[in-house]
Amino acid sequence: MKFGGSSLESPDAIDRVCGIIERSSTTPLVVVSAFGGTTDILTEAMLGDPGNGLALIRKLRQETISLTRNAVKSSHNDDAVEYVKSRFEFIEKEIKKLDPDSEDYAIMLDEIICCGELVSSYVMTQALLSRKQNAVFLDARNIMLTTNDRGAASALFEPTRKKLEKDVIPKLKAGRTVVLGGFIGSSMTTNVSTTLGRGGSDFSATFFGGAIGAEEVQIWTDVDGVMTTDPTLINTARNLPQLSFTEASELAYFGGRVLHPSTILPAIEHDVPVRVLNSSYPDLAGTVISNKAEESETVVKAIVYKEDITLIDIHSTRMLMASGYLSTIFDVFEKHKTPVDMVSTSEVSVSLTIDETESLKTILEELRVFTEVEAIPGKAIVCVVGEGIRYTQGIAAKVFKALEGVRIRMISLGASRVNIGFVVDEDELEKAVRQLHDTFFGEE
Repeated sequence: MKFGGSSLESPDAIDRVCGIIERSSTTPLVVVSAFGGTTDILTEAMLGDPGNGLALIRKLRQETISLTRNAVKSSHNDDAVEYVKSRFEFIEKEIKKLDPDSEDYAIMLDEIICCGELVSSYVMTQALLSRKQNAVFLDARNIMLTTNDRGAASALFEPTRKKLEKDVIPKLKAGRTVVLGGFIGSSMTTNVSTTLGRGGSDFSATFFGGAIGAEEVQIWTDVDGVMTTDPTLINTARNLPQLSFTEASELAYFGGRVLHPSTILPAIEHDVPVRVLNSSYPDLAGTVISNKAEESETVVKAIVYKEDITLIDIHSTRMLMASGYLSTIFDVFEKHKTPVDMVSTSEVSVSLTIDETESLKTILEELRVFTEVEAIPGKAIVCVVGEGIRYTQGIAAKVFKALEGVRIRMISLGASRVNIGFVVDEDELEKAVRQLHDTFFGEE
């Protein structure tokens, strides 16, 4: 069971989570994110104005202590509050010493960020104990072993599996609910704290689930499951009861708001179903993601989008019939570590999209050595996803009929066989998504 920050944002929310854990049919391994907003505040305090940083930390400290006092009952309250105070004393001390020119600077950033998950997992354990549940806190840095990369370390499966086998599974078998922080670990080579990057807590949950052979991984969040589209954009969006791993991966990569793309990978590798549930409404069925592909009546399962996209058009008649043209282009993007989202090609022209533009100026300069190139910002990718697309005639025609009146700048069809993707101007994004959703999900 993984609980995100929004599921732990108040004493009432924590009480609900304790109830969810208590009702579990088996003794669960619980993974928690930092309390809502904590990681962002810690990051701002470290990287922003130093004077303002301490003020932010002290305000966060008081809010966290208040949350802890109201969430943890009886004799466990004092223990939980003292732990919170000790973590924040460490944070204040380290922030005062932070030196961007120090060789230990990146290490200390991770050490401080880790405190968010350490606090939430310890407080969550005390909240369970105060409700007479048999729970135990473990420092996730002693379980999740990683590479030494700062800010986005890679988890090491076999060493972590051995740690789980030794320190976690015996406790679960004894009926003790183990509580760990997600997103955090430690370097196997240097033993210093590490963090796993965006989506790290969900990844921790599916990684642990795969390593212990879990029955399923439950991602408890603030929505009813995976939706037919973004409900903040289209208020008629509805829940999807089932998705295949392939569909979920496409949805996550191309803008699905519930799961980060990396989350699904351990579940796919170890064939562990993932269930997305709403902690505020725990009786709802949510969405099950597994290796089973069930077609919906509409064939299309969902419509997702990705904003802030830059479209790059590349053209060179000099490269007609030249072998290696594409590899020469993509070598430039590889050199500057800039991922490409979508590609469409002809003999002498290539259109592609990126959403990371830090190195764009240099990339364009290098491409102009052998091509004509234009970068056009302000675009969005829209994707129509469903396993049934690969088997059903006429879906592409239905998609593009639904897009009447929307200017399409680029099309990608057939790459994954479960996804029809295209690029539109950002100011036409809502219109495109709404017309597609009405076409495929207009009837209740």
